[in-house]
Amino acid sequence: MTMKYLVGVDLGTSSTKAALYTTDGSLVSEAVEPVPLYTPRPGVVEQESDDFYLTAAKTVSACVRESGIDPRQIAAISFDSQMAGVGAITEDFQPAARFDSWLDMRCQPYIKEIDRHFGDLVTRLTGCPPTCDHGPKILWWKEERPDTYRQIAKFVMPSTYVAGRMAGLKAQDAFIDYTFIHFSGLSDAQKGSWSDELCGLLGVDQQKLPRIVEPWHVVGEVTSECAAHFGLAPGTLIAAGCGDTAANALGAGIVKPGMLFDVAGTASVLAASTDTYMSDVENRALLTMRSVIPGLWNPLAYIGGGGQALRWYRDQFFNTLRGQEQERSEDLYAEMIALAAQAPLGSDDLFFSPHLGGRVCPATPEMRGAWIGFSWSHTQAHFARAILESIAYEYSYYLDILKRQIPGLQLTETRAIGGGARSQIWNQIKADVIGVPYQRLQRSEFGSWGSAMIAGKAAGIFDDLAQVAGAHAQPAGGMLAPDPQNHARYRRRVEKYISLQASLHAEFVEPPIQQHS
Repeated sequence: MTMKYLVGVDLGTSSTKAALYTTDGSLVSEAVEPVPLYTPRPGVVEQESDDFYLTAAKTVSACVRESGIDPRQIAAISFDSQMAGVGAITEDFQPAARFDSWLDMRCQPYIKEIDRHFGDLVTRLTGCPPTCDHGPKILWWKEERPDTYRQIAKFVMPSTYVAGRMAGLKAQDAFIDYTFIHFSGLSDAQKGSWSDELCGLLGVDQQKLPRIVEPWHVVGEVTSECAAHFGLAPGTLIAAGCGDTAANALGAGIVKPGMLFDVAGTASVLAASTDTYMSDVENRALLTMRSVIPGLWNPLAYIGGGGQALRWYRDQFFNTLRGQEQERSEDLYAEMIALAAQAPLGSDDLFFSPHLGGRVCPATPEMRGAWIGFSWSHTQAHFARAILESIAYEYSYYLDILKRQIPGLQLTETRAIGGGARSQIWNQIKADVIGVPYQRLQRSEFGSWGSAMIAGKAAGIFDDLAQVAGAHAQPAGGMLAPDPQNHARYRRRVEKYISLQASLHAEFVEPPIQQHS
């Protein structure tokens, strides 16, 4: 029997990563290419849709070439991509404008307008509070660039653009899978459809929105022309794919209710898995994404610069102890966290607010970071530990909201990925704070494997994605159980942290007191 292979491609903000796998989940080859960001003026962050296509072609062809396999052995390919930005195509599936990045804030006035008039409705129907995503961006194009808006046949994701180009699609065939639509501002998430009510209220032409499909839906086959670009055989199946967070969760085996998923990277993301849809209308902190797995939802929230706060502290404070000539290396993270472990639980009542670039969940861009409660006795160890604990406190805040929304939800384990997950000290702090066991996973790349599994289902190789994903997400080392006494002590500190965040919100957001002469 001929060996079959699968290709998964992650179309990220800063890079494209492609990987070739056997159907038993073994990594055969992988490749990475940077993707340019264009910032023509302050506040504007754009990308070229063709850069996604070109880097995908370059990385996939490199994987096939390095592997030495016959391209005809590749059963299918699937893409995942960044989720909150939006691209646009003409009728012949060519770019109508540059990709409007999730980092681009031109749509900020439209976010405020949507929130003011329809915020609760958008949150309830889509599962996501008004934020910098598709709806406000589409309104910006409609109102600020009407000539371009008229030329746009469909608004699409990067994964749609690359897959559609490979399959030779026309705009009428454009698609989006259901894991993206909470970020649309225009959907009925529970029905898995566009909302006539929201499209009508916001004045968005529903004909410009792509059809909604399942991630494993076969959208076409690789054309002869594109096969040459990608090093693939003509006729290779192309699956619709999904959003990058959804692909990562699938790759990590987050396939049962009660599981948590911690992406400990530049941004610190905590996602849950539930069989109940929820919309956080009251707090506007949690976003609810539909899981790749039918019937499951992933309520999540994140800190825009969680891991970045640790890097900032390393470079601006901790690293100065080694002299200015010291090269900034990954080893310093381990040294800094080991120092943090020497400080007592709670950092002797020192608190850190990690929102150096503004708070994301709930959306409070005016917020900034803060140290609260430091004294002569606090050392570098205390400050470092306070940063680690602040991420865990923020996670606990998210979970408190989740538990109120879904009473009786039993949280069973947290699976951690990303650079921060390598620290067992930090994992233990998080386990103690949130009261849920922590474990790392063996695999180093999860998004591309999640996409490859989706390709496998599209090709008929896999039937039950939950079973396949669960079987291949193997732990790296033992589970870290929370210490009950530490958890009880941390609960008081979490309550104080939440109170301090409310005070900071008032300080940064509320209008200043008027001075009278």
